[in-house]
Parts: sequence; structure tokens; C-alpha cells
Amino acid sequence: MIDDPMDRIAAALERMAPAPLQAPDFDAASAFVWHTGPDRLEPVHQISRVPLKLLVGNDRSRDTLLANTTQFARGLPANNALLWGARGMGKSSLVKAVHGAVQAEYPQLKIVELQREDLPSVGRLLNLLRGASGRFVLYCDDLSFGHDDSHYKSLKAVLDGGIEGRPENVVLYATSNRRHLMPRDMIENERQSGINPAEAVEEKVSLSDRFGLWLGFHPCDQDQYLAMIRGYCDAYGVDIDNATLRTEAIEWQATRGARSGRVAWQYFVDLAGRSGVTL
Repeated sequence: MIDDPMDRIAAALERMAPAPLQAPDFDAASAFVWHTGPDRLEPVHQISRVPLKLLVGNDRSRDTLLANTTQFARGLPANNALLWGARGMGKSSLVKAVHGAVQAEYPQLKIVELQREDLPSVGRLLNLLRGASGRFVLYCDDLSFGHDDSHYKSLKAVLDGGIEGRPENVVLYATSNRRHLMPRDMIENERQSGINPAEAVEEKVSLSDRFGLWLGFHPCDQDQYLAMIRGYCDAYGVDIDNATLRTEAIEWQATRGARSGRVAWQYFVDLAGRSGVTL
């Protein structure tokens, strides 16, 4: 029995304190998701992705990201990458597909998904990865910042400016619909209302400048849209003639009011279901 009140308080605090974070078995999976409260890396044994060869319409971005990732997996210098542009055009799909293609040749390459809301904990995550023997693509999907959002400051030091910097075995890939990671009206507001407008804007847009690779994704045209669907049909063995595919696919895009890689996949899922083909 502890008689001293201070000793009892110290013992209670020790019981409440979380146990030291243990690194997971990185050989157990090729992908992990970072969670907080408590901090932990959860392995993902089945990654939701499509083969790299099925991603058409962004060949230059595909080849650039593939080359950068291969360099990194080989232990060579590589850049952080920002994939930005039109929604539904395969930004996140490309990151996962490139990881799968490179990881098949370099099993030590892992991908770790970090949610935007968990950015303040990124320092703790990097400390965990810094001491590991693998190579890690830190992946943040749909990265953007709004008014009064200071999460971007957690990422700036990681990308370039901190005293420790980014670990040699970690590279950051982020996707965003916005080139500068924040809405245009937010940038314009800073220009109009800041005491020093230029400095206010620079403070916020400098985050995107810290990505060495900017890969743009733009809306696809009708031929690319149809080529995506035909590629899916050929890969999964769905038999449909070109005339029928064209008619149905164009009607599908009209009902959605949009044409993109995501819409092409959604039409194909419907087609495969009607054709009795499992994916």
C-alpha cells in the first residue's frame, strides 16, 4: 500500500499514461493505416486498387511517378509528389497502382496512409518510421486546407524546413483537387485583407512549393473515357460490342453530368454486374 499522496498520484498517472508505441511487424503487410488515440499502425492485407496498366489518359504523370517511386525503392534520391487536378481522374488510384507495381519488384516498399485530420501527429509517425528498415510512401489523400486551418503547418517542416527534416526512408505523396491546397477565395481574401498581403499569401501557398513533383490531372475527353471502359472490359473479360458500349457509356455520363475516370469505372461496374462478371 502506498501511503504518500504524491506517490499515489504518480502511480495513478503512470497507469493512465499510454504504453510506449511499438513498431508493428512491417513484414506482415505491404500497406498500413495510421490511427491516433492511441497511436498505432494498422496493417492492410487487401489493398483496394486497380492494375497500373488499366489507368489510361495520364501517361506522363504515370511514368513520372513510377520512375520517382522506383528510384526511392532502390534507395536513391526521390521527390515528394503532389497529384492535383480534376476530381475522379485517378490521382489516388495512380498512387496505389504505382506502389503495387514497384512493390512487386521491391518488397521492402510499404505504403502508409495518413488522414488529413491526423496531420498534427505526423511527427510521431515519422519518428516510428525513421527507425524502421523498410522504405515508406506516406500517402495523404484529398489534402486541402480551409479558412483558419493550421494543419498545414504540421506538414511544412516535414516536407522541407524542420531541423530533423524528412527521414531518408520516407517520401510523401499527396492528392488534392487544388493546386495550392487551398481554395482560391481564401488566397484572394489574404491578398485583400492582410497587413502585408504578399507575405500572407506566401505563408499558405509555400506548402505546395515544397513538393518536388507537381503532377496535373485534367478532365478527359470522350475518346479517353471510352478507352478507359474498353480497357476494363478487355481486362476482366466483359464481352460487349463497340457500338453498344459507346451508346450506353455516353448515356451513363449524361445522367451523371460528368465524364471522368471514376464515372467510367462506375459504368463498368454496372456493366459487369449485368453481364454476370465478378471483379
